[in-house]
Amino acid sequence: MFEQIKHNMETIVGIEIYPILSLLIFFFFFVGLAFWVFSYQKETIQEMSNIPLEETSTL
Repeated sequence: MFEQIKHNMETIVGIEIYPILSLLIFFFFFVGLAFWVFSYQKETIQEMSNIPLEETSTL
């Protein structure tokens, strides 16, 4: 089955760009995510971590 898919992929013109684009999207997404996580304010993280412990009535 893989041989049939491989043969079909080899006949498509310009398909060699898709693995490169996938790698770049993956790389930039996780670099951006790491930057966002490490640059987040510590006070906001502490505030969000205390939300489940607060006793508020939402009814």
